Amino acid sequence: MTVADSSRISSPTRLEGKYSGMVVCWILGLGSLVAWNSMLTIGDYYYAIFPKYHPSRVLTLVYQPFALATMAILAYNEARIDTRKRNLAGFTLFFLTTFALLVLDLTTSGKGGLGNYIGLCAIVAAFGVADAFVEGGMVGDLSFMCPEFIQSYLAGLAASGALTSALRLVTKAAFEKASNGLRKGVMLFLAISTFFEFLCILLYAFIFPKLPIVKYYRTKAAAEGSKTVAADLAAAGIQTEATKRADNSAKQLERLSNKQLFFQNIDYLLDLFLIYVLTLSIFPGFLYENTGTHKLGSWYALVLIAVYNMFDLIARYIPLIERIKLKSRKGLMIATLSRFLFIPCFYFTAKYGDQGWMIMLVSVLGLTNGYLTVCVLTVAPQGYKGPEQNALGNLLVLCLLAGILCGVALDWLWIIGNGTF
Repeated sequence: MTVADSSRISSPTRLEGKYSGMVVCWILGLGSLVAWNSMLTIGDYYYAIFPKYHPSRVLTLVYQPFALATMAILAYNEARIDTRKRNLAGFTLFFLTTFALLVLDLTTSGKGGLGNYIGLCAIVAAFGVADAFVEGGMVGDLSFMCPEFIQSYLAGLAASGALTSALRLVTKAAFEKASNGLRKGVMLFLAISTFFEFLCILLYAFIFPKLPIVKYYRTKAAAEGSKTVAADLAAAGIQTEATKRADNSAKQLERLSNKQLFFQNIDYLLDLFLIYVLTLSIFPGFLYENTGTHKLGSWYALVLIAVYNMFDLIARYIPLIERIKLKSRKGLMIATLSRFLFIPCFYFTAKYGDQGWMIMLVSVLGLTNGYLTVCVLTVAPQGYKGPEQNALGNLLVLCLLAGILCGVALDWLWIIGNGTF
């Protein structure tokens, strides 16, 4: 086993494994949300078997409190939680719960009813817990590595939406005329999602920790006082002496508290909160239930979801071009607040516009969501030590999930205002 001395850590002359790491981060991002995006994308199926229960809105509202409460506990204790065990537990739970969706549908033969709906809600609650474990753990872990890793992970999150939308359109078209075709398409779709979750377990457990660039950044974080990377370094065959040298490097191991990090970065935290309050007050509930009937018929909501996911994915690569990456704290806040103009735009387009205008609006919603998310999450951790970047990454994800919860709650105002509750 290699022993890493904190006094001898230097930047590698070549960042071996950088591009492999970016690919792995992308796939891990895909796995972090593919289970939940699967639930959103097969919304048409759940509307068919649970027509009276507002599935897209209720399931989202069930998911988010569990995700937020779990994330709050994990963020408070992040310095004492082993990141490797946390992420592996999250990916394993994603795998088991996605598989449970298949089992639930097979055992109930795709029938509706309150009991089956409660079972579905229980699985969705488990999705929320898994999301908090994985998303907070991964963002915190990648925050002290190169920015390309967290950008690739965030792109993978968006790709999960784009991929699930594409797969759903394909399975819907393939089984549309078959007997019980909607259900058969959903079964195939969930089987593919389950495979992706299993792949993520293997990649995070055996491939990612052994990449040279990942070992370098984790060794550096350990030398700066991080205790969350010990198991990952052990998996890579490295034993760090950072803790043994604590007496000789007390100043080096000092870190800002979570409270100090919160107040120093309150604008970034507010940015993420507001970005997702706005997005989730429109997506997906409004797109499923409040956009009316158009020429695309039953395909309309699926097309809107696919357009949003595609443009959200594209936007997450735009910040790679440094010239057009928004880094100004004031600029990020102005851009975030300006997105609230989408609310009247969507209201009047749904009431008076045709499907072309709605598709255009949804594409801009996705573009701004993806672009601003990457800008905030890559700019905010800069200038801090490894343990502080990990803590800040967890706080950023906590505010993101809080924004999602508020957004899905506010989403109900669309149907309450229309008197269709």
